[in-house]
Amino acid sequence: MTETLINIVFDILVVLSLLIGTFFIFSSSIGLLRFPDVYTRLHATTKAATLGVSGIMIGAFIFLYIEHGLVSGKLILGIIFVLLTAPVSAHMISRAAHRIGVKPWSNTQVKDAYQEAIDQREKQN
Repeated sequence: MTETLINIVFDILVVLSLLIGTFFIFSSSIGLLRFPDVYTRLHATTKAATLGVSGIMIGAFIFLYIEHGLVSGKLILGIIFVLLTAPVSAHMISRAAHRIGVKPWSNTQVKDAYQEAIDQREKQN
């Protein structure tokens, strides 16, 4: 064996991280195509793409650290930036869609408690 056991473990960890990230990005693209309305599409793309991009960046970070001894601050900042900004941006997009009146898919059985509260308040006034 030319490689030590720890190098093999780290190589497997890098491959798993890249495969998991790729799976999440692929599932995100399928969710974008298959889901019916803006809210479910935002859910699919935000959750899966955040985990996918983070997984790929984590795999790249581990590879650079093990193979070349580099601690990439840009990758760490990229991971943190994606994990913090993607959910917030999806929330703002869905909130804007809700405010302009985009309705959820008609076959859902979810009640819109926020809209019901607004309607009750308007009836009282």
